[in-house]
Amino acid sequence: MLIGTGTAPATPIYPVVDPDPFYAAPADIAAKRPGQVIATRPLPPLLIFPDTDVTLIKFRSTNSRGLPIAATTTVLTPHGRPPDGPLLSYQHIINALGTKCAVSRELYSDDFNLQIKEAVALNAALLHGWSVALPDHLGPTFAYGAARLGGQITLDGIRAVRQVPELGVQHSPIAMAGYSGGGMATAWAAALAPRYAPELDIAGAAAGGVPTNMVKMLEGIRFEPHPAFGLLMAAAIGLEREYPDRFPISDYLNSQGMAARDRIANSCTNEILAAGAWRSARDFASNMSLTENRNARSVVEENSLELFDGVPKMPIFEWHSPTDPLIPIEATDNINRRYCRAGVRLQTELTASPEHLTAAVLGIPAALAWLEARFRGEPAPTNC
Repeated sequence: MLIGTGTAPATPIYPVVDPDPFYAAPADIAAKRPGQVIATRPLPPLLIFPDTDVTLIKFRSTNSRGLPIAATTTVLTPHGRPPDGPLLSYQHIINALGTKCAVSRELYSDDFNLQIKEAVALNAALLHGWSVALPDHLGPTFAYGAARLGGQITLDGIRAVRQVPELGVQHSPIAMAGYSGGGMATAWAAALAPRYAPELDIAGAAAGGVPTNMVKMLEGIRFEPHPAFGLLMAAAIGLEREYPDRFPISDYLNSQGMAARDRIANSCTNEILAAGAWRSARDFASNMSLTENRNARSVVEENSLELFDGVPKMPIFEWHSPTDPLIPIEATDNINRRYCRAGVRLQTELTASPEHLTAAVLGIPAALAWLEARFRGEPAPTNC
């Protein structure tokens, strides 16, 4: 390991453990298979999702190093849903490092900043009679930036939900959706499914605003001040949590960087953005030698979908803004062309939005219509 400060190696800073023992991994977790249900808990009804039952499920998944972990997903079940009605796994945007930022926690938070922004779209799905699963796809250590992990947790969450008899989805058609960080988990799940969960018959995946190549995102920002640098800092902290031996970012932080790291270690999106607004790596790093560390670079490459050779077997709906200032669109276009060459039924849509978040709203209606057609069993369109 390269040590940038000349002092004893630093250690990753992990989030405060959730005090609820439900989230803890059992002692025998290694004996359980991926996706196996560990526990279920009915939760109180939510005003934002009327006439809907809420169930929390803990299940066994696998982290990026192949080790067993406990993960959770929250299932929304609309009253009066038809037998074997559709199941949508929706990967929420979670740009965060703290356990309080988990979707299963945000659903019951009284903090306005933590409210579920996609509630309108999710209610539309519930009104269609779809059950909706909301996985906490960053895992128990909130490894923000570990995109492959998010895909594995998503697939294991679907496996788990299908095992709970009272949810009535054992024979339901399945689809996935998500935007931005949630789109990243969705897109990775689609690409991983043929190898990681080949038994799942998934009707399709709708993913928008997907960060498909983190290497290019890092190179695009380089060392210049950026309004969203806090998210880059948070991703570095998250990757260190997931790959402590290969991505030792804490060893390369100066005192100001360590203070920022400690300040956001349990924070959600707004606090992270505020802590890093218009800052740069030069503000927080003791030196830049980590950028030349082959182990660290390989971690970023392994979590860049453009560099993963897997190809989905399910139809894909992909949307993004062609002028998105946060996402290198070239990487997304490269993936789309590769998927088309491989025969994927891919439909892409460009939104008339100059930036990242507005594109999410503009693309949701078309994504929901596309998902509904997949649930009806219609042949997937393609504009390859």
